[in-house]
Amino acid sequence: MGRVQQRNIALCVILSLVTCGIYGLYWFVCMTDDTNTVANEEGTSGVMALVFTIITCGIYGLYWAYKCGDKLDKAKVDRGMPASNGGILYLILYIFGGIIAYALIQNELNKLAE
Repeated sequence: MGRVQQRNIALCVILSLVTCGIYGLYWFVCMTDDTNTVANEEGTSGVMALVFTIITCGIYGLYWAYKCGDKLDKAKVDRGMPASNGGILYLILYIFGGIIAYALIQNELNKLAE
């Protein structure tokens, strides 16, 4: 299993805003790869998830948010932690403000990386 890097959520949000979303694209790719790593799954790579999201004008991003929640729940169960059914939460938050979903996903990744 690869190593997951902990990231400062506030700094990621600020960089995403300051760079007009460019850093957010990089953060999206990193979160996708890290989520696959903690769940120990061979899922869609971060770059491909980004390409699919761009090609589908954001529709794939809805699926991505839901799957991130599922993968994080799987990772929690594998570590003996209670699952939180995060897929629905991340999907709803992604619809109303993607960066909020990013922050919560990163928070869970930071907890699992410890």
